[in-house]
Amino acid sequence: MQATPNSTKHIAVGLSGGVDSALTALLLKQQGYTVSAIFMQNWESQNDDPNCTAEQDLTDARTVCDQLSIPLHIVNFAQEYWDNVFQHCLDEFALGRTPNPDIWCNKEIKFNLLLNYALKIGASTLATGHYATINQTTDQPTGITTYHLGKGLDNNKDQSYFLYTLTQSQLAQSMFPLGEMQKSQVRSLAAKHNLINHDKKDSTGICFIGERKFKQFLQEFILANPGDIQTTEGEVIGKHDGVIFYTLGQRKGLNIGGLSNYSEDPWFVVDKDTSNNILIVGQGDMHPLLYKTYLTCNNCHWIGGSMPSLPLSCSAKIRYRQNEQECMIKYSTKNPTDLEITFTQPQRAITPGQAVVFYLNNECLGGATIC
Repeated sequence: MQATPNSTKHIAVGLSGGVDSALTALLLKQQGYTVSAIFMQNWESQNDDPNCTAEQDLTDARTVCDQLSIPLHIVNFAQEYWDNVFQHCLDEFALGRTPNPDIWCNKEIKFNLLLNYALKIGASTLATGHYATINQTTDQPTGITTYHLGKGLDNNKDQSYFLYTLTQSQLAQSMFPLGEMQKSQVRSLAAKHNLINHDKKDSTGICFIGERKFKQFLQEFILANPGDIQTTEGEVIGKHDGVIFYTLGQRKGLNIGGLSNYSEDPWFVVDKDTSNNILIVGQGDMHPLLYKTYLTCNNCHWIGGSMPSLPLSCSAKIRYRQNEQECMIKYSTKNPTDLEITFTQPQRAITPGQAVVFYLNNECLGGATIC
């Protein structure tokens, strides 16, 4: 039997047990690649933990591999996940900030440890089910190739926001086969080929930890430090369990309302005074303290390998589920390691610890951590 053109290239697929990575493996197998699958165990939990789906995910991954006749490797990165992702997040929460575990998991685990493991088993490329694209350009006459991270075709599923920490070498060894597909198309193809997880619900929980009540989960690791909830005028109207358990713009879980001297408009977290352990709230979704046109950020990463010329007019997102917003990037006038971002329109609940990610047209330029 004549070998297909791709059969000499070995690609490892990060198989999670979900439909996206399963279809990724199927598509690559259909294209004639030599395909292996790697399932990561990144969290140690009790077998009776109803919030952890790892056992079911592993069962689904095994079923997919059996169906596609590809080998499955199981790796345990639980200690590394704890040390390099979860502990970082705990430290950030303790400072009153709101980190993004998924970004750190991509940076420290998936495109570091998992990619290295893929290379170790003989693969040249790691493929994942991310909704993003990778393009490359070659400079003439130097012959230097630059890799570009692009948005996924499906605007509702585009995951480039979570991938802004990728480097040139990581992009050169990565592949996102679903980048040019709609989620509906993914499910349709998976169903057509009888993949067991074609209609499996997408995970919306913390990366590799499962779908838990987050505040309750966090209290297992960080001691509660109750304090006052105050209005912007300084009046105490309630108690909180610890400012670290709340984020800017939060409405649910404040347990305040029905106050005689105030309207029935809902209350929102508009600020956190961490030094005095005070949670500051205001009424109404349009409260002026919730909206700002300016932020500072640090720990910048540029996918191209170097910072572009500043000032730079581009667009940015301060959270995953947001359309890009026009902005200007400048050097900070106060700290040479920081950048200042000014938006054309006010942005709601700019949250320290979260990522601001920069775009030019459909290309992700990089990002930084909001100060």
